[in-house]
Amino acid sequence: MKLSIIMPVYNERYTIRECINRVLNAELPENTTRELIIVDDHSDDGTWEIIQDLAKLHDNITILRQEKNQGKGTAIKRAVDEISGDIVIIQDADLEYSPDEYKKLIRPILNGDADVVYGSRFGFSEMRRILYFKHALGNKLLTFLSNWFTDLNLTDIETCYKAFRASILKSIPIRSKRFGFEPEITAKIAKRNLRIFEVPISYFGRTYREGKKITWRDGFAAIWVIVKFWFIDDLYRDEDKTILLAMSNTRHFNKWLASLLRPYLGDKILEVGAGMGTMTLEFLPREHYTCLEIDPLHIITLENMFMNKSNVDVLELNIEDTKKVKTLNKSYDTMLCLNVLEHLQDDYEALKNMNELLTEGGRLVLVVPNCPKLYNSLDRALGHIKRYKVKDIENLLTSFGYKIIWLKTFNKVSILGWFLNGNLLKRTHFSKIQLKIYDCFVWLWRLVDPFLPWPGQSIIAVGEKSANKEGATE
Repeated sequence: MKLSIIMPVYNERYTIRECINRVLNAELPENTTRELIIVDDHSDDGTWEIIQDLAKLHDNITILRQEKNQGKGTAIKRAVDEISGDIVIIQDADLEYSPDEYKKLIRPILNGDADVVYGSRFGFSEMRRILYFKHALGNKLLTFLSNWFTDLNLTDIETCYKAFRASILKSIPIRSKRFGFEPEITAKIAKRNLRIFEVPISYFGRTYREGKKITWRDGFAAIWVIVKFWFIDDLYRDEDKTILLAMSNTRHFNKWLASLLRPYLGDKILEVGAGMGTMTLEFLPREHYTCLEIDPLHIITLENMFMNKSNVDVLELNIEDTKKVKTLNKSYDTMLCLNVLEHLQDDYEALKNMNELLTEGGRLVLVVPNCPKLYNSLDRALGHIKRYKVKDIENLLTSFGYKIIWLKTFNKVSILGWFLNGNLLKRTHFSKIQLKIYDCFVWLWRLVDPFLPWPGQSIIAVGEKSANKEGATE
């Protein structure tokens, strides 16, 4: 295991040498290596020269320098792009926090219990320097406001000591330039439904004479950041996940789709490509439900979502991997594959493996994008390899011996928006306003969908596994 330590630095020449020494010598769990990534935020007091000298002595130090002073958040953002470890800790360049507590911070992550750990200065700890009452009150006020908007019960959001699974921190866009990083990252991990733990830490705070930099202005800026990221869902750096998140928030549409599929589902379901679990929640409870995923971030989301549900399994498995598929229990009465087939290089092999996992009389429920002529910039942003014709799906299912009990297109209204945004405007995402308007009128789209004269945006297919190769289309 490798620990990455991020250290943003600005004008800390009196403490930087000792701080780096403590970081490099802090005790870590067995078989754990470390790297220290220092970002100098354009110091002008000699700090940068000291950092350069120390970096020459240690192979595990990476140093970067900002061309101008931009703030703590910007420095962290730059460092995140350089990390190569499994876990990340943020370390200030002063001596207020003790690297000797790294083991305590990362233990919940190593045990598999947490995705993020905050070190609380206000929990019961061995030692804490007593300083400014008003400063502490301001911290508690910001924590209260953050908790109000995120519905968390943290005791200290402004703490420097935060540990993350590296894959998670690397996936989150950081927008705040200064100390707004703290409430921003808190809002985003809350919205991502990550497992957050707190551990008490010692705190050796310093006075403003000793170099403390945060001021009351940063407190007011933090309040704005708290409100801003309560409104804004800016949770992923990847474009495809941003689109998926926006589409997962179309609650009325998801319920419409779920209502169409639910009558065809059994009690033992395997969902291929469960994603963020949006549709999974629509189909629970069931006797047993297995979620397959290959994206590490989606796996974390699903594990967090269903950690206390004994009837739900989350497995990291590619449905195209025949060898691994054969290790699964072949006792599912429903194979659910919603907007996944179009992402796969070998859709035939994937369908073959799904068929192997189904019991006799079990059902395959497919949703795929319709009409190859509509393939556009939105498909590419989502990672779609292809779009299908109804005849393509019919031929695929009948080739495996499925009796087709339902095959139709649906969601005809959205085909206009897809064509406008992707084919004409060449966009890579829908605007949130468009999605909200569409979702508000789903009740109307459901009424008119059967009567519109053009095909729908998606194809729904339900096939029943049987020895009979003949199928019928409804």
